[in-house]
Amino acid sequence: MIELIIGIVALVVGYVIAKFIDKQRASGSLKRAKDKATMILKEANLEAESVKKEKILQAKDKFLELKVEHEKVILARERKTVEVEKRIRDKESQLSQDLSKTKKTQEDLDAKLNDYNYRLDFLEKKQSEIDKLHKKQVEQLESISGLSADDAKRELVTSIKDEAKADAQAYIQEQLEEAKLTAEQAARKVVLNTIQRVGVEQAVENCVSVFNLESDEVKGRIIGREGRNIRTLEAATGVEIIVDDTPDAIVLSCFDPVRREIARLSLHKLVTDGRIHPARIEEIVAKTEKQINEEIAEIGKRTVIDLGIHGLHPELVKVVGRMKYRSSYGQNLLQHSREVANLCGIMAAELGLNAKVAKRAGLLHDIGKVPDEESELPHALLGMKWAEKYGEKPDVCTPLERTMMR
Repeated sequence: MIELIIGIVALVVGYVIAKFIDKQRASGSLKRAKDKATMILKEANLEAESVKKEKILQAKDKFLELKVEHEKVILARERKTVEVEKRIRDKESQLSQDLSKTKKTQEDLDAKLNDYNYRLDFLEKKQSEIDKLHKKQVEQLESISGLSADDAKRELVTSIKDEAKADAQAYIQEQLEEAKLTAEQAARKVVLNTIQRVGVEQAVENCVSVFNLESDEVKGRIIGREGRNIRTLEAATGVEIIVDDTPDAIVLSCFDPVRREIARLSLHKLVTDGRIHPARIEEIVAKTEKQINEEIAEIGKRTVIDLGIHGLHPELVKVVGRMKYRSSYGQNLLQHSREVANLCGIMAAELGLNAKVAKRAGLLHDIGKVPDEESELPHALLGMKWAEKYGEKPDVCTPLERTMMR
């Protein structure tokens, strides 16, 4: 029993001691928590003070920056104001000088005007005196000669006319005699000069072109092994290529000037490129032929546009372009046709006829001279048939037929 009581007392004492110890521990933790909280508050206050100081410094810097910018703006405005004031003062000074000059000019003008009026009055008085003296002299002359002033004038004019007619007739007669003596000689001189300037070898010009070479070594490359290159070139262009002893030159012979031009340009490209073989020759000739055809069409279009001719069939436009590569009587056929078109238009306008139709007929009058293939028809009839084929009106086709009478 005693042992039980002792055990219970021991338990109670142990419980009390445990509670006391827990209480002491709790009070220590609370104290540490309070100390920690106090430390956190101090740190927070310090950090707040630091942030506050930093923000104050930033605000001061921003204020100073804004203040500097504001001062710059004020200074710029002050400079502009000073410049404007200076310009205003300069303009006022210039205006004052101009006013002074104007005032002085006005004074000079007034003085000159007064002087002019004075001189005018003086001249009017003098003129009046001269008129009186002249009238008096005329009256004296009339009384002496027994003729009035009008009668004297008529006699003088008649005398001068008769004398002038006699002198003019003598001069005309002299010039006519001189012209008769020199007319025949001058006419012969004009004809001879014209023949010398225009006369050319038509056969050579119509069928032959000369292609110049840098050296005779190129001739061998153009001929090729066993003549393959030159045969291919002749077959592709339809032009006879003559390679003889002529130094640094070969001759292209063909009645078709367009084919000769294709051959000439193809040879130039081949010689410049340096690659001369059958395949390359056929390729270059094909490209050159296409280029020439495009150029012919472009020349025809540009010609009809320059002359103000509209609605011409595309095939006739190409024929006009082909005339660039043909000559007739020593003159380029296209240039000749353009001149004829302009002359026809001018003459039609002078006669009160349709200048546009006359221009059209003038341009087309020689298209029969550039056939695609040989024809037995005269060029005028051939040109008329082409014009009719491509829809030209009788007003244009009839003059083409009449050119046969030239």
